[in-house]
Amino acid sequence: MSRRRPTADGSCSSRSAGGYRATCTSSRLRTNLGAPNYTIARAPVNAPARGNWKTVVPESDNTIELFDVSRDRVAVVTLEQATSRVALWTHDGVKARDVRLPGLGTVAAVQADPVGEIVTLYYESFTAPAATYSVSGDGTLSEFVRLATPRGFDPSSIVVEQTSYTSKDGTAISMFLVHRREASATGDVPTILSGYGGFNISRTPAYFPGVAAWVEAGGLFALPNLRGGGEYGETWHRAGMLEKKQNVFDDFHAAAEALVARGWTSRERLGISGGSNGGLLTGAALTQRPELFKAVYCAVPLLDMLRYQNFLIARFWIAEYGSAEDKIQYRWLRAYSPYHHVRAEVRYPAVLFTTAEGDSRVDPMHARKMAALMQRVTANDTDAAVLLRVERDAGHGIGKPLGKQVEDLADQYSFFAWQLGPLPRASAMLGTS
Repeated sequence: MSRRRPTADGSCSSRSAGGYRATCTSSRLRTNLGAPNYTIARAPVNAPARGNWKTVVPESDNTIELFDVSRDRVAVVTLEQATSRVALWTHDGVKARDVRLPGLGTVAAVQADPVGEIVTLYYESFTAPAATYSVSGDGTLSEFVRLATPRGFDPSSIVVEQTSYTSKDGTAISMFLVHRREASATGDVPTILSGYGGFNISRTPAYFPGVAAWVEAGGLFALPNLRGGGEYGETWHRAGMLEKKQNVFDDFHAAAEALVARGWTSRERLGISGGSNGGLLTGAALTQRPELFKAVYCAVPLLDMLRYQNFLIARFWIAEYGSAEDKIQYRWLRAYSPYHHVRAEVRYPAVLFTTAEGDSRVDPMHARKMAALMQRVTANDTDAAVLLRVERDAGHGIGKPLGKQVEDLADQYSFFAWQLGPLPRASAMLGTS
């Protein structure tokens, strides 16, 4: 488990080890030690040995994501089918009540008044920018403040649905679909399929301005909850890491096949998008199943998996991917490393690689060498489109100035509109007053 150091107020700070994680508030802690979906326990600050823990919120089928402690309650945020649920528990471990949220969305943070009853939630969804809600002791939810909805965007015109499909090995995978209310499965909807699948990170409903504009204009956005993520706990994460990394790619390919089979789109209208570990995902899709997609957006990606650990901070990711310096792990990585599976005889979809000169996490060499190799092997194909976008005065993406975010989104969605054909309508979000 993580070792945590109590601070003056009884809260904790930590580093995780051995794949186990714990977060701590006052004398309560959230841990996946012996509980892949996490549990919340009470531990005396002055005697925090595991034998002294008392369970407050037991493990369940739903992953515990966040919690905080008010005077009388423990506010607990869980994930059920990759969407947030909130419940108030007593300090003695009795579930007092559920809190009804506005819809399929994500609680990104929770903060409780330690000497009062009010709990504050930060909530967003595919159709609603971030908002702050207060929850009273009886579970009543009240909106406090909300970011403005962009001009031209009508949330009531957008449908968010959750479906599932079967991956290659028979595993059921959940997936969100976001589209206009009047959209139908005609086989011709311009579609962006996005994914991540790694590091125990959950991809849940959130407001993305580019996605909102794409959907408002008549496109479809699909987000599957791939193995490797944290949507269904540590077991789900471990099913998509190390020697099981191919499961993530198979889940993604199956999502594309399901979208086509169910009549939403076709290969000529299907694009894929992913960044960082998600860039590895789209790079693997590009080289493993090029016939499935028309356009690939591959942002700040990992692509040379035989040498990745030698650059920048990537050695810290060996626990997730493995290392080619180990003979057994070399075979896992060589089996899917996108850079090592580019072939001259293959007709590839259009691809836009992006990187940044100041990226201190994923070395720009990945995107640069992959773009160079693909440009070389497709040099005689007059229809090939292999593009490389290099951002200057920027890094991996976190903290990027607003102006650069806008430029990035404009290039990304212009690329998809160019490759996937005209959208059914002009986005009202892009109109002028």
